[in-house]
Amino acid sequence: MKDLKIGMIGLDTSHATAFTKLLNDSSHPFYVGGGKVVMAYPVGSPDFDLSYTRIGPITKEVEQNGVQIVDTIEEVADQCDAVLVESVDGRVHFDQVSKIIEFKKPIFVDKPFCLTSSDAKGIVELSEKYHTPIMSTSALRFAESLTKALAIKDKGKIIGADCFGPMEIVDTQPGYFWYGIHSVEMLYTILGSGAKHVRSESNQDFDVIVSEWEDGRIGSVRGNRKGNGDFGSVIHFEKGSEYVSINSSSKPFYASLLENVLEFFKDGKTRVPLHETIEIIRFIEAANESRETGNQVFF
Repeated sequence: MKDLKIGMIGLDTSHATAFTKLLNDSSHPFYVGGGKVVMAYPVGSPDFDLSYTRIGPITKEVEQNGVQIVDTIEEVADQCDAVLVESVDGRVHFDQVSKIIEFKKPIFVDKPFCLTSSDAKGIVELSEKYHTPIMSTSALRFAESLTKALAIKDKGKIIGADCFGPMEIVDTQPGYFWYGIHSVEMLYTILGSGAKHVRSESNQDFDVIVSEWEDGRIGSVRGNRKGNGDFGSVIHFEKGSEYVSINSSSKPFYASLLENVLEFFKDGKTRVPLHETIEIIRFIEAANESRETGNQVFF
């Protein structure tokens, strides 16, 4: 099969460089075949220093991997078979998707999908209206060590999970949306959708989010701004618990993510149900509210 021509929107994140190398460099030890990034639009957010300061250097790196830089978002969608929306600022994703949705090319929106549940619902409505496939997730969902743990068959059903990871917070991406989304995504990978309420506790160095699912299972997320910066989880089965260290995977989780995204680009079937993606955004939104008020927040 001929390689898909992949377009990229947003060159203000390290993901843009990492993904381009994995897809375009066949000598890469974890090369992902099936598509190449051929065109990109270097857009960023002028009020977010972790966005606008990266555009120049990342654009140069991407160009060095054979990618054509163009002047409009629409040109990317028109000329390519599929689109990676990589803008690091979740605030702009709804607007960007709105501009390319009519081209009916499958779209992967990198984390965070957006920063409000209303935007999440709006993007899904656009997907349904224009029959344009959309997928969004953190790469940690497909980490090799997590996938292997979830494949365990001899410990019975999963009865709960505790996930953890770094929890840096930045002004333009409210509360847990910046880094918390990775650990929340792991929690949903393990437990699936169905959370009914959430409560957050926080201080200067740490956060803990606890949520009960509709079936009675309880899941938690611990965020660290001090101490170790590892991602991981403890999955509780009926017959024991399994510790998952994301950093123990020999294969980069970016490569595992891209393998799933390429399959999505080919068949148009998201590997993460959109209703679950909407719930993840609502979960973080509710956890942020609890962090501010100290109250338990129902969905």
